[in-house]
Amino acid sequence: MRPAMIKAIIISIVLLAPISPALAQSPWSLDATAGVVSDYRYRGYSLSNGDPALQAGVTVGHTSGFYGDAFVSSIDEYGIGDDGDGADIEVTGSFGWAGMLAGFDVDAAVSAYRYPDGDDVNYLEAPVQIGQTVGPLTWTVGVAYAPAQDALSDEDNRYGWAGLAYAPDGWPISVSGTVGYEDGAFAPDGKSDWAVGAERDFGPATLALTWIDSDVDAGAFVASAFVKF
Repeated sequence: MRPAMIKAIIISIVLLAPISPALAQSPWSLDATAGVVSDYRYRGYSLSNGDPALQAGVTVGHTSGFYGDAFVSSIDEYGIGDDGDGADIEVTGSFGWAGMLAGFDVDAAVSAYRYPDGDDVNYLEAPVQIGQTVGPLTWTVGVAYAPAQDALSDEDNRYGWAGLAYAPDGWPISVSGTVGYEDGAFAPDGKSDWAVGAERDFGPATLALTWIDSDVDAGAFVASAFVKF
């Protein structure tokens, strides 16, 4: 893991986290997290080649429901060009709206995936999710659509998912599961993925263990530890 990559992830949190108290009395809010995963798995694929990855994220929200966020993760070298260099960081920026509509939790956004030093791999995607919490049970369903663009070889991509989370007040842990299906540029023959996991909060820290699997990549247990700021 390159020192510059580690520095970029840490600085993104250290510089922004102190702003949060100043926003407490305004219509704006700021949340930040930083941590490590034993394997960066995204929609069933390992993006870190089975190795640990450092990750950090920050979200700026407004009481109107509009928000912007940024997510940074180390990855296995991706988008290697003629110069022999590729991206070893994934940077995702999103702008969206989240709130209640007709009794459902709705989240709609536009996300930009960027891979510095990667050749022709940056792309845009629009995810939409709805859900509802009933007692200790929360369900969600969503779709993400990436229109045809250069990074996708002028093909579009579609991903749909459904999830359940169960968190009774008397339990020390919460459990969750998701299933997803993808077809298009990233999965020409179609691909299914699924995950089942549990997590526990320790104040600002959260520890989790999740089994992540798909029909195109071997499954693995993924451990994670994150701290909220």
